Amino acid sequence: MKTELIITTYNSVRALELCLVSVARQSLLPDTICIADDGSGPETKEFIDGLGATYPNLTFRHVWHEDQGFEKCRILNKAIESSEAEFLFFLDGDVMIHPNFLKRHFDLAQRGRFSTGSLIRLDETATEAMTSEIVTSGDAFDRSWLRENRAIDRLGTWLKTMPFPFAIQNLLDVTTPVQKALCGANWSAFREDILKVNGFDETLKYGGLDKEFGIRLINAGVKGRHLRYTAPLVHLDHPRGYRDPEKVKRHKAMIKEVRTSGRSWTEDGIIKGPKPV
Repeated sequence: MKTELIITTYNSVRALELCLVSVARQSLLPDTICIADDGSGPETKEFIDGLGATYPNLTFRHVWHEDQGFEKCRILNKAIESSEAEFLFFLDGDVMIHPNFLKRHFDLAQRGRFSTGSLIRLDETATEAMTSEIVTSGDAFDRSWLRENRAIDRLGTWLKTMPFPFAIQNLLDVTTPVQKALCGANWSAFREDILKVNGFDETLKYGGLDKEFGIRLINAGVKGRHLRYTAPLVHLDHPRGYRDPEKVKRHKAMIKEVRTSGRSWTEDGIIKGPKPV
């Protein structure tokens, strides 16, 4: 089964580099890595063009469109449509993943199911202190380092650092009452299930786009599996100047409509228009 990791990015070479350092350390590597680029400038292209030399054991492709503001849904659809893989992993380019992250998602790969997790968030100071060496050494996922850098703020965050044997962590995944909402920064699914709902709704900008998509997957019979405690990743802090309260309000209304109507198809996805008969 061919796999592809799709990583979204926008004008953030440092974060993307840290993300890829963690990807290179995976116990299971994807067949290809697609950088889904939401209109970054030449610095990002130059960095991506050099990845083949930096990571000769990894295969990259770069999907890009012109910068028209926050258009994550559109670049994701472009990456999904052009992918030749059966099973897709998704990351935002501002996260670093535990060495067993991709293997955990792959081990649970099943048609008719998506897997998704949650984040360990770094503050601005810890983000500035993060280096490739910290990621390579494994300290980025070390409880002592995370505690010293204020990332462990409650019991739930501590449990995300996998303090117990895998069997117990898996039991926590299964038994913890958490909503199976899709988190766009880290998830996986079969490509055919994504196409079943026509990908992401491109009218959605920042705020709720992943939740709306996840609800449509569930409406289509694709069940969610939450990996809250067995596939950790660390999220770098960054400003969100693209956040628009009016758009967020509109998105909440759309999410409510999708949930109550049971609709799974979007007419503003990979295919523009009604679902083909």
